[in-house]
Amino acid sequence: MVDVILGLQWGDEGKGKIVDYLADKYDIIARFQGGPNAGHTLYIEGKKYVLHTIPSGIFREGKTNYIGNGVVIDPITLLKEIENLEAQNIPVKNRLIISKRANLILPTHKILDAASEASKGNSKIGSTLKGIGPTYMDKTGRNGLRIGDILQDDFMVKYELLKSKHLQLLQVYNYDFELEEAEEQWFEAIEKLKSYQQVESVYYINEALKSGKRILAEGAQGSMLDIDFGTYPFVTSSNTITAAVCTGLGISPQNIGEVIGITKAYCTRVGGGPFPSELEDEVGEKLRKEGAEFGATTGRPRRCGWIDLPALNYTCIINGVTKLVITKADILNAFDEFGICTQYKIDGIETNELPFDMVNKKIEPVYSYFKSWGNIENTQTLPQELQAYVTYLEKYLNTKVSMVSNGPGREQLIELEAIK
Repeated sequence: MVDVILGLQWGDEGKGKIVDYLADKYDIIARFQGGPNAGHTLYIEGKKYVLHTIPSGIFREGKTNYIGNGVVIDPITLLKEIENLEAQNIPVKNRLIISKRANLILPTHKILDAASEASKGNSKIGSTLKGIGPTYMDKTGRNGLRIGDILQDDFMVKYELLKSKHLQLLQVYNYDFELEEAEEQWFEAIEKLKSYQQVESVYYINEALKSGKRILAEGAQGSMLDIDFGTYPFVTSSNTITAAVCTGLGISPQNIGEVIGITKAYCTRVGGGPFPSELEDEVGEKLRKEGAEFGATTGRPRRCGWIDLPALNYTCIINGVTKLVITKADILNAFDEFGICTQYKIDGIETNELPFDMVNKKIEPVYSYFKSWGNIENTQTLPQELQAYVTYLEKYLNTKVSMVSNGPGREQLIELEAIK
């Protein structure tokens, strides 16, 4: 079976740490969507690692890490990531496999992304400017270049055709750019990536399943950024929910097992878009400071607020979440009490349903408040206040909480219900 780990908020939920923790139980850890706009931060033996494209099981000996067909790859970013890991004596080449069908991010994709975002003025969607959107547009427009193309004789012909198309599009924008240096780096990275193992997605992953291999699918971004079900148009360019595992890896829905949803004990968001429970005051600033809420990929300060249960319930439904993991629970101890958004008030009416268009609706959050619990000294017995918080979430979301993270390290994960 393929178990799934994904974020239930606007990304940055701490998925990488949970994947790393659980990776020992699996044979293959697979990324199924997104690109280098992801930033999965892990702390291992006191060292901080940030992964953007490589799955978070890369630190585990004997595990295969697979970049699926649904991912878009920037060769420069991927190569830097590989080199950083190899400098730490991580044998990446032995542990990494790439789908031939994964699409490539070209230097001109990144320029198009930046030019498009700059042209929007105050209507910016908060793009990470990594070229993700334009690459997915070329994929659906049937113009894209894929990893498997780099070993084909006509690769340069295809590259020049796509680059030419991009340069024509850039004439629409009044945007200055330099291409030559980026192109040089890109081709150097392409040459080095040629030596990494490429596979045919469908056959590789389904043969693995047939032979009894256990697979963990690792999502990027968060469910509220899904292109169909997120806070459109302030969303990412891919489907970030469980359904995308099937298209992003090439498996049938009957192969999906556990769906492990990750949520922070509070909420954050990077960039523009609706955020009903955002705290634009000293409390929000304190959350940012205590939680070190700055983007792993962009370094941008994250917007902060209390946990949003209507949104969380919505993402549990669309993902079919079977187990919940709560991260950064320890940050709430910086407050004597903390809030939980339990309902929205829209046009004077209270509801726990998300409106179709969250962008143009005035949403007033309705809060309940809980007491914090202080330090956890015995992980076998949760403090009464933390247990009350967990029980409330389980009842509201109709889903069991299986783990609570009480700090950044592997050893600070408290298992309430084993993920087998």
